[in-house]
Amino acid sequence: MTHVDQICQSRTTQIGTPLKPSKWLTVDQPRIDAFADITEDHQFIHLDAKRAKAETPFGGTIAHGFLTLSLASAFSYGVIKEFEGQTASVNYGFDKIRFLAPVRAGSRVRGMFELLHLVPKGDQAILQTHKLTIEIEGVETPALVAHWLTLHQFGE
Repeated sequence: MTHVDQICQSRTTQIGTPLKPSKWLTVDQPRIDAFADITEDHQFIHLDAKRAKAETPFGGTIAHGFLTLSLASAFSYGVIKEFEGQTASVNYGFDKIRFLAPVRAGSRVRGMFELLHLVPKGDQAILQTHKLTIEIEGVETPALVAHWLTLHQFGE
């Protein structure tokens, strides 16, 4: 049995068990403005509080959906443990991303993770899938739900 197979086997008991929640992060207007500048997405619903209040059902500005999704990495630190012998991890993609509720400027959000799958990829890698739910403090419906795939490398 390879090292990768041993890791997958040892972590199968964690499949379906939610991990502890991440720390809360505030999605304030300066963060939203910076994201708009970096991505060149200057739609008024993100930047113009007066117009967003008057012309949308949101009551003010909201974060970009992709801003909320981009916080996944920050949420994972301190929650998802590295594998023994791991040399690198890379985003492999997302499945089933759904943006369910807007994140209003000034809201706090956090990530919830649940391990769904561990699949050996040869002798040097593991493909890991987590269900990611990003919660909005005080809001019943999550901001988003996605299946996040990460490829973990072992060896040189």
